[in-house]
Amino acid sequence: MGKNDFLTPKAIANRIKAKGLQKLRWYCQLCQKQCRDENGFKCHQTSEGHKRQMELFGMNPHRVVEGYSEEFETAFMEHLRRAHPFSRVLAKNVYNEYITDRHHIHMNATRWLTLTEFVKYLGRSGQCKVEETEKGWYITLIHKDPKQQLEEERRNKRSEVEREEEERHMAALQEQIERAKRARLEKGEPLSEDEDDEEAHTLQRDEIEVR
Repeated sequence: MGKNDFLTPKAIANRIKAKGLQKLRWYCQLCQKQCRDENGFKCHQTSEGHKRQMELFGMNPHRVVEGYSEEFETAFMEHLRRAHPFSRVLAKNVYNEYITDRHHIHMNATRWLTLTEFVKYLGRSGQCKVEETEKGWYITLIHKDPKQQLEEERRNKRSEVEREEEERHMAALQEQIERAKRARLEKGEPLSEDEDDEEAHTLQRDEIEVR
């Protein structure tokens, strides 16, 4: 490269492109890596760093997606409070403002597949007043008392913890039942009618799936 190549029109254009937003489908959220074209994205997918990130994602994909969803929601709402605290505004305009940061959490990494789904969630969760019009979805921030909001967050966290605890309890109980049934079968002890019917139903279902 010559000493003046840095100032060529092509080099300047490349630097401008690197600073701006690129196509969403060439962005890797796990690695926070923006690729400039399809070939670059394919090369990134074969890199060791990306493979390591995919292995970590595979260990607990639900937790990763939920984490990105929380970050996206928090950042979106912070922008809405700062830029449009009392305005009725088109949701797509707020979203376009939010994504001007090239390192924002991308929506395709969250549990919401579309902006419409996210807007409806904001309405159901009581964070925004939402209205569907011919121009699109309008949102208006709902201002809550700080104490009330804190109590609501605590209540939601308690509900989530209780739900997870119940799921773990049911899974452990089911495992205990299965172990007891296997132990009785190994000893040659007969199962009760309910257990026998359940076992037959399970075997029948397995046979259908194999076919």
